[in-house]
Amino acid sequence: MMRRPVDTGDPDRLYTVTGGRSRADDPFDLVTLVVSECEPTAGMQSEHVRILELCRHPTAVVEIAAELKLPITVVRILLGDLLATSRITARHPRAAQSFASLPETALLKEVLDGLRNL
Repeated sequence: MMRRPVDTGDPDRLYTVTGGRSRADDPFDLVTLVVSECEPTAGMQSEHVRILELCRHPTAVVEIAAELKLPITVVRILLGDLLATSRITARHPRAAQSFASLPETALLKEVLDGLRNL
């Protein structure tokens, strides 16, 4: 499939792409994984189509921005559009569930001592 270039240099173009919005409604972290939930349909905005194509497999927000060569803010707005229509799902990275799941301090000190002795 041939990739369509996206014009990133013209502020008027970015304004048009986002519909004049400058803030995303949904908080997408740079490392949030995005997955397409449907195929693109006729009449969709070209940037939305490209995102759905890129996200057939889990893809981080920062990777999407890099591929589209668009600012993160613009990508977050576009992702918000797709999330609101259930065309994508977003999976936020999981933090450690509790301190109990972390290695014991004594073990970490032993590893550190071992590395220093190398």
